[in-house]
Amino acid sequence: MPRFSVIVPAYHVQAYLHECLESVLSQSCPDLELIAVDDCSPDACGAIIDEFAARDARVRPLHLPENRGLGPARNAGTERATGDYLVYLDGDDTLTPGTLRAIADRLTETGEPDVLVYDYARTYWSGDTVRNQAAVQLRQEGPAPFRLADRPGLLRLLMVAWNKAYRREFVVREGFVFPPGYYEDTPWTYPVLMTAESIATLDRVCVHYRQRRRGSILGTPSRRHFDVFAQYDRVFAFLAARPALARWRPVLFRRMVDHLATVFTRPDRLPRGTRAEFLRLARAHYRRHYVAGARVPPRAGLRHLLIRFGLHRTYRSLRLAAALGRRTGKLTAGLLRTARTAALRLHYRVQLRLPLRADRAVFTAHGGRGHGCNPGALEEAFRSFAPHVRTAWVAHPEHHHTIPPGPRRLCPDTAAHWTALARSKYLVDNDDFDHRLVKRPGQILVQTRQGTPLKQMGLDLQERPAAARDTDFARLLRNVDLWDYVLSGNRHTTLVWERVYPGAYTVLEYGLPRNDVLQRASAQDVARLRASLGIPEGTLALLYAPTYRDYRRTQRTGLDLERVLRRLGPRFMVLARAHPRHGGPLAPASDGVVDVSDHPSVESLFLASDALVTDYSSLMCDYAVLDRPIVLYADDQQAYEAARGTYVDLDSFPPGAVARSEEELIDLFVSGRWRGPRPARLRSAFRERFCPYDDGRAAERVVRRIVLGETGLPPVVPLDERRPVPSAAAAPAPSPSATVPSPAGPRTVVATVTDGR
Repeated sequence: MPRFSVIVPAYHVQAYLHECLESVLSQSCPDLELIAVDDCSPDACGAIIDEFAARDARVRPLHLPENRGLGPARNAGTERATGDYLVYLDGDDTLTPGTLRAIADRLTETGEPDVLVYDYARTYWSGDTVRNQAAVQLRQEGPAPFRLADRPGLLRLLMVAWNKAYRREFVVREGFVFPPGYYEDTPWTYPVLMTAESIATLDRVCVHYRQRRRGSILGTPSRRHFDVFAQYDRVFAFLAARPALARWRPVLFRRMVDHLATVFTRPDRLPRGTRAEFLRLARAHYRRHYVAGARVPPRAGLRHLLIRFGLHRTYRSLRLAAALGRRTGKLTAGLLRTARTAALRLHYRVQLRLPLRADRAVFTAHGGRGHGCNPGALEEAFRSFAPHVRTAWVAHPEHHHTIPPGPRRLCPDTAAHWTALARSKYLVDNDDFDHRLVKRPGQILVQTRQGTPLKQMGLDLQERPAAARDTDFARLLRNVDLWDYVLSGNRHTTLVWERVYPGAYTVLEYGLPRNDVLQRASAQDVARLRASLGIPEGTLALLYAPTYRDYRRTQRTGLDLERVLRRLGPRFMVLARAHPRHGGPLAPASDGVVDVSDHPSVESLFLASDALVTDYSSLMCDYAVLDRPIVLYADDQQAYEAARGTYVDLDSFPPGAVARSEEELIDLFVSGRWRGPRPARLRSAFRERFCPYDDGRAAERVVRRIVLGETGLPPVVPLDERRPVPSAAAAPAPSPSATVPSPAGPRTVVATVTDGR
C-alpha cells in the first residue's frame, strides 16, 4: 500500500501532460502510485500515459472507453487507488519539487488528519508566478489538526479538489464522489471540509496552477455553465441529509449567491441570449435555498440584490455609480497626497538653498523603527564627544518612546524631517537612505549597516532570487554612491562590503558601535537587566536567535520550545524575541515561554544571558564580544544555503558546539558539552576573526575621525587584555551528571531573539 495515490485525469492536455507526470514521478518521496486516467482524449494523451507506464512501474494507466468529464474521470481513478492518501492533480498543472515529502511530514506531524489543505501559485504563459492571495488562511500556528468550525476562513480559499490531500479511508467511508458537469469541485470540497473530523494546513506552494494564454474551459461561453445550479442543489441536499451540519447553510448560501453573480457578470461565461434565462434560474435558487437572517457582507450587497430580484439594469446602474464613487474618492485622495508631496518637495528644494548647518546631525535606524543599533550608539557618542553638534532622531510616532532624552524627535516625511535632511551636515543610517535625498556639497553620509555579513548581501543577491525578491539593484548602487563612510567590525566585513557595495566611500574598520555597551557593562548592569526580565537569581539564560528564512512565507521556529523545556526540566525558561518581519511570536506563551519581541535592546538581552543558541544569524559575531558560549542549531542548513547562502563555512569554522537536530541540542545541554573546552577553543578563534576591534571605544573612534578630524585615535585594546563582564551564572562546566535538571535546583532561562542578521 503506497503512501499516496496521485490521480491525474487527462483530456486535451497533450502539450502539458509530460511535465505534469514528470513532476509527480520525480518527487523526493517515491512512495506513491500515479493513476493516470485517459478520459478518451482525442489527442496523444493516452499514448503519453502508456509511455510513462512502460518506463515506471508506479504509473497505473487507465483508459476510459468514452469521454465522461473531469469528475467521473477522477472517480474512476479513485476506485483504483490503494494509497493512504488521495492527491488530485489536473493534467496541465504540476507539483512543485519536494511537495509529497512536505505533505508526508506534515501529515505525520499532525496525526494523520482526514484532510490536509496546501497552497498553490498561478503560473502564466509569460513566465510570471503569483501565489494565492488567500494564503494567510493556511498559517500553521495554533492547534493542529482542527475542524472547519475552528478555522472557517478556509472557505475563502479556491474551492478546488487539487489543493488538498484526502485520507482515502475517510473518502470511502463517507462515500464522496465527484458529480458530472462543470463546477464539479463545488459539491466535493464543501461536503469534504464540513464533514472532516480533522483538518490540517501546510503553508507551502505545492501546486503550480497553469494559466493558459487562452484561458481555462470555464472561460469559454457555453450553456454548460448552467450546471452550477445542479451542483449547488447537490450541496444543499447533502446538508439536508445531515442536520448536524445545518450551521453551514448561511455560509454556503452566501457563497452560492456570490458564485452565481460571478458567472452572470463575467462576459466570458454565458452565451448570447441566455443571460435572462440564467438570471431567472438564479432568482429561483435564491428563494429555494434562502436562509433567514443570513448576514450579507456590505461589499456583496449589490450582488445579492442582483440575484434576489433579478435587477440586471438596476444592478448595472448601481455598479457604475459605485465605481464612479470609488474613483472619485481615490482621485480626491490622490490629489491630496499629490498636493502634500508637491508642497514637501518644494519645501525641501527651498531648504536645499539655505546654508548647511555644520552643528547638526540626523540619525535613523531600521526604517524609522526606533532608537538603537549602530546609529543609536553613534548618536550617544556624538553627544558625549562632540557636544557642539545637535542631534535629531527620525522615527515613526509609535517608536518615539525608545528615543532617550537629548536628540530632537522627528517623524518621517514631514517638513521638519526634510528640513533636517537638507541642512544637517551629518546623516547616519543603517538602512538605505531615502531615494529622494539630494546630497549637498559638504554633507557627510555615514552608512553603519547592521552587523557582520554572514549571509549573502548586496550585488550577490542577483543570483539569489528567493532572497532578492524585488530588489532594485540599480537603485541600490545609486544609494551606495551617496555614502562617504561605511562602518566595519573586522577585515571580513570590509572585504565583503567593498565587493557587494562597490563605491568610492571610506571604510572605517574600527569595530561596531552597538557592541561598545557589551564591553562597558558592569555586573550591576547585568543584575539589573536580569531582574527586569524576570530571570531568577543564579540561573542560566540561553538566547535562541534564529535568523529570517527567505524561503519560508511564515517564520516558524525550527524548535519545539515547549518540548525542549519539558526535556530539560523546570530549571529552564524561554524568552522569545521574534524577527521584525516574523509577524508574531515564535511560540505560544506558557509558564516557561515569555515573549520579549518588543524589547527595545537586543544588547540588553545579550548581557542578561549566559549563552546564545542561533543558526545563521550574524548576532553570533556580536555575542562573541562577551566571550560567552555560543551553540549553533542548524537543522535546515542545506535549504538555507540554497535560498540565501553564507560567506562563512560554519561547518568548519563554528563559534561553538553544533547541533543538527532537536535531540542533539538537548543532549548538548544535558551533557554539559555546550560549554566544554572544545567549544571554548572554537569561540576563541571566532572572536579573533570577528571581534578584533570591539573593545568598547568603536563609537568614540568614529566620532573623533569624522566630526573632530582626529587621526591619533584611541588604540585598540588586545583581545587577551579585555575583560567583558561575565554572565551572572558563570561557573566551571559541571560534570555531565550534574547538569541534569533537578526540581530542587535553580531554574535556567532560555531567551529567544530574532533580529534577522
